[in-house]
Amino acid sequence: MKIIISYPPIESTKGTPLLSQNRQFQYFKEPTYIYPIVPATAATLLKKAGYQVIWNDCIAQGWSYQEFINFIKEEKPDLIAFETKTPVVKQHWRVIDDLKKLTTDKWRPLTVLFGDHVSALPEESFQNSKVDFVLTGGDYDFLLLNLCHALSKHKLSFNDTEPGIYYRENGQVKNTGQFKLNHDLNSLPFIERELTHWQLYAYKNGNYKLTPGTYIMSGRDCWWHRCTFCSWPLLYPEFRVRKVDNVLDEIGILIEKYHIREIMDDTGTFPVGDWLRDFCSGVIKREYNKKIYLDCNMRFGALNQEEYKLMKKANFRLILFGLESANQKTLNRINKNLKVEEIIESCKAARCAGLFPHITIMFGYPWESYEEALNTWKLGKWLLQKGYAHTMQATVVIPYPGSPLFEECASKKLLKTLNWEDYDMKHLVMRTEVPEEKIMSLVQSMYKVSFSPEFVIRKLLSLRDKEDLKYSIRAAKKVMGHIFDFSK
Repeated sequence: MKIIISYPPIESTKGTPLLSQNRQFQYFKEPTYIYPIVPATAATLLKKAGYQVIWNDCIAQGWSYQEFINFIKEEKPDLIAFETKTPVVKQHWRVIDDLKKLTTDKWRPLTVLFGDHVSALPEESFQNSKVDFVLTGGDYDFLLLNLCHALSKHKLSFNDTEPGIYYRENGQVKNTGQFKLNHDLNSLPFIERELTHWQLYAYKNGNYKLTPGTYIMSGRDCWWHRCTFCSWPLLYPEFRVRKVDNVLDEIGILIEKYHIREIMDDTGTFPVGDWLRDFCSGVIKREYNKKIYLDCNMRFGALNQEEYKLMKKANFRLILFGLESANQKTLNRINKNLKVEEIIESCKAARCAGLFPHITIMFGYPWESYEEALNTWKLGKWLLQKGYAHTMQATVVIPYPGSPLFEECASKKLLKTLNWEDYDMKHLVMRTEVPEEKIMSLVQSMYKVSFSPEFVIRKLLSLRDKEDLKYSIRAAKKVMGHIFDFSK
């Protein structure tokens, strides 16, 4: 079988779609490309099993739609698999229907969708497109391999396939049962980076100070996994983590073979406790801390000062925190399990240890007043200007299907639209007492803090070498892009 794992072109005046390996979808005027770990693992598994695999990221490669169609016609794959998300799923339905029109007497391409949206609403894609299969849950690398094994037998039988696969049979949509997360992450091969064109994602990413950089995932996905706005707990309702030595061995290969200079671990929240301490000790023992920077996602309040210091010794640099709101009422309502005071304490502790906190902020909660939203803006501004936060990302809240927030908004009639294309952070899709233009202005103003005199002076004083200067210039371009991302 010939299999293509593809990100088809999404041609839009809104900008470049941030689709791959991303929990919150957005169009960026200044492109960012995130290395998609789980799809890349799927490609590696398939190749090692003897299938012919082609990686095709038209978004990162800058392909036109016609180039994509011509490529498919030339390659004539047996199966094409897409990762999809809510704001682009309708476009992917159109792509699938276009691909079906290419069918000949000798060639009929099969299509597969996977991701959080279709895990929440698997039957919807069958009703709106000619898709052949939908994979639910987050272990779609294992599921895609299992599906291909079934298809390669030339007699399609789902009696022995894994649960989580939706398919058509005699005009009816059927499935193999509720997906299970019973796969051993330590059994996965290390990703074949050349196969998945890792260079496409090694430079245009705002997280990296040093390039080339790349991504890994030590776990799937977040050990808290209860925040109501997040759709990924639907994919990963249970947290699993790889063995420390397994992760360290992968990092060693990335250093020696690919000369990687910075690694972002994209686990939803990086493992803590004994796992974190063993990992940092292993990095130091193997002297990886002398060769690379490490970045990760973390929760406020999860670590103490000594643990931050140990991370610094292991050469962690950027620590990404989800601030979300400065209002305790909102933090409680979205189930962050966090006190506002812990936000400030964790930022100070991480910065004191020599780490660089990156904070993510959201505006547009239906229950917040303008004054409450302004509280969040003020806290974000203060953290940035005082140097307790190094960088930040501001967005509007989007309730994706499958998230508890979506269910709450649907039951309380707080959704303004079910047109999925509007779920792209260009509009508010939840009803709020605050006018939309005020919310968008707050988001823009959050980014404009980066050009305030106090922030700029602090940045200039922190420059130590040419790498710092290059990073600051790249960051300034990204910030300018984000200001336009939220313009009318």
